[in-house]
Amino acid sequence: MDFVASYKMTPVNRAKTHVIRRGTNPLPSPAPSAMALHTVSGIKLPPFSLPPPHRQLGANPTGLYATSAFPRRRCGAVAAVVRCARRTGKRRYPSEKKRLDRRHKEQLRQTAPEEGGVAREGGFWRLSKLAVPASDDPGKDFLGVSPPLLQAIAKALKFPVASMLPEEAFSVVRKSFDARKILKEPQFVYTVDVDAKKLLDMEPRTWDFIARLEPKIGIVEYMSDEKVATDLISMLNVHSDDEHGIRDTVNNGSISPTRMKPRVAIVGSGPSGLFSALVLAELGAEVTLLERGQPVEQRGRDIGALAVRRILQSESNFCFGEGGAGTWSDGKLVTRIGKNTDGVQAVMKTLVHFGGPPNILIDGRPHLGTDKLVPLLRNFRHHLRELGVAIRFNTRVDDLMVEGGQVKGVVVSDSNVQPGSVDQKLSFDAVVLAVGHSARDTYSMLLRHNVDITPKNFSVGLRIEHPQELINNIQYSELAAEVHKGRGRIPVADYKIVKSIGEGDVKNDIEQVDQNRSCYSFCMCPGGQVVLTSTNPSELCVNGMSFSRRASKWANSALVVTVSSHDFKPFQSHGSLAGVEFQREYERRAAMMGGGNFVVPAQCVTDFISNKLSVTTLPPSSYRLGVRPSKLHELFPRYITEALQQSIMMIDKEMPGFISSEALLHGVETRTSSPLQISRHKETYESTSLQGLYPIGEGAGYAGGIVSAAVDGMYCGFALAKQLSLFSGDTEAIFGKAQKQTGSVKY
Repeated sequence: MDFVASYKMTPVNRAKTHVIRRGTNPLPSPAPSAMALHTVSGIKLPPFSLPPPHRQLGANPTGLYATSAFPRRRCGAVAAVVRCARRTGKRRYPSEKKRLDRRHKEQLRQTAPEEGGVAREGGFWRLSKLAVPASDDPGKDFLGVSPPLLQAIAKALKFPVASMLPEEAFSVVRKSFDARKILKEPQFVYTVDVDAKKLLDMEPRTWDFIARLEPKIGIVEYMSDEKVATDLISMLNVHSDDEHGIRDTVNNGSISPTRMKPRVAIVGSGPSGLFSALVLAELGAEVTLLERGQPVEQRGRDIGALAVRRILQSESNFCFGEGGAGTWSDGKLVTRIGKNTDGVQAVMKTLVHFGGPPNILIDGRPHLGTDKLVPLLRNFRHHLRELGVAIRFNTRVDDLMVEGGQVKGVVVSDSNVQPGSVDQKLSFDAVVLAVGHSARDTYSMLLRHNVDITPKNFSVGLRIEHPQELINNIQYSELAAEVHKGRGRIPVADYKIVKSIGEGDVKNDIEQVDQNRSCYSFCMCPGGQVVLTSTNPSELCVNGMSFSRRASKWANSALVVTVSSHDFKPFQSHGSLAGVEFQREYERRAAMMGGGNFVVPAQCVTDFISNKLSVTTLPPSSYRLGVRPSKLHELFPRYITEALQQSIMMIDKEMPGFISSEALLHGVETRTSSPLQISRHKETYESTSLQGLYPIGEGAGYAGGIVSAAVDGMYCGFALAKQLSLFSGDTEAIFGKAQKQTGSVKY
């Protein structure tokens, strides 16, 4: 049958005909007869014919099908570079996002009970992203269920009368403050757990609404049991004989009388060292904790002498001592490894057990402050000693005792004397290396034993300081009056900034090649002060710290730029320590700019951007040892300086007023994270090049902050206990899979 004769004017065909009539052919017609249209009853249809032979063969002798949209590449021409979006967690291809959404929905379908089912009478529902306007909320220090929050819960449940909902059926899991400019007004954002059984017992009329509740990823999620994390101590004691085998089930958690306890040395009393010591001691190991610095009581006096009399104790300062560098800082507890994971929750609950405020379990951006960390560490120390841990302060590890490629012990000396003068050898079955990123002499010692160390990226820059009132006004506008130096309803304003300096924006002086770099805020301390973190009088570097209330009149933050091994080439003669020498070079330059005596070089932001030094009288600074007007724009290589300048101008567009005559830059910030990584096995945490050595924490390049370092130490404690036959369970069954860290946290 002829196709034209059988063509019917259906609605679909009528639409197709309309397209044919109005459509145009983008290619020029080779001949009028080839494009002739058949006409039947006024309907024009294209003929069904094959393309010309030369098109089938891929040839184009006449240039008929060449268009200006696809020009032929000439000899010697440079091809255009097409860059694809990087596949990260926040930017995914649409097909990948759809696939993830389908997988998440399937997981929800499998875990949540069927709609209207009897199982919905029990269990817990987690409601997230419940927004309460800041004007209606009781404030940042109220962690209960308020009437405005009940209104948000009723809206999520689609329950008509919020006042009928019993407060006892709800518990606040997370509370954060959101003051982004895209919102109509600032708001507190809650995550709340709903006890379905208690809610139905107290208000049966909510059954229809619970029965129709639909799970949504990140909004409404069902849990058969309440997810209640416990502290590490309770976990190790209460579940000593459970199915996870937390203790040696053969001996009911004790060591056989005929078998000696394994002896473990832990070098460093920072978060990773303390938590690994806690796990190993609770599981029955004989632990010795070696700390080159002083306990927090004496360390506080040494820091006071530095701030008042400019006396720097090389082994007891802002970097070295009980608790590590984080003790005298802002005490941030934010982390990128998952704040709701069991491992992180165990660490947070343990901090509360030792005296941390309970609000860190709920606060969306928790922090402790130095005044809370000092008594917490004192309680931690007392508990370790009750477990039998031998804690030796003022003891520096100068060398390792190695036999046949295996660590047999350590060589220690008094921190007040030169290495090698009065040595003592201590034998151990294993050595956990939990030093901080400022233990540069330890890195050199490891290289003498051919320990596998690789340089890694880190960041350097300057610390910027503004009046806190200015930051409050920029972030909160009229709501800034509610801050009241940390005692008001609204939290003290902070900021978190990440800027990408695109390719071609910044020139690298080393290779004259373009390179993408990130500039970001690091360790932002609202209501804080700038402090000295040098460990050598000839080197100068700074950091920020604050107390729990954040009541200071200044706000400071590091603005740092990423650097990589390409930038270390002038120091490549130092091998794996090239990044360390890169840090030291600019710390020495800063010390010379400041003129010595721990005076910090400083420059107004307006001058720094203009590459000049016109202001000789600087605005007030929180740094107590003095500042000196300096040309900080000449301190770093040009590619770092230009990246900082461009980032500051980009920040000012988002936060008008950030560039201010009151804003002051301090130099330098170089110790954002470890400049190297000590290679280790993923499962056992043991060094890949030296048996019996277990590098962990921030100094080893596997953490970046208090919480991630503590989690790393905790996992290492269990891994080592398993090798020492003190632990027979599965750590992942208890805490989940350990998160990989590279040692850099962007606050």
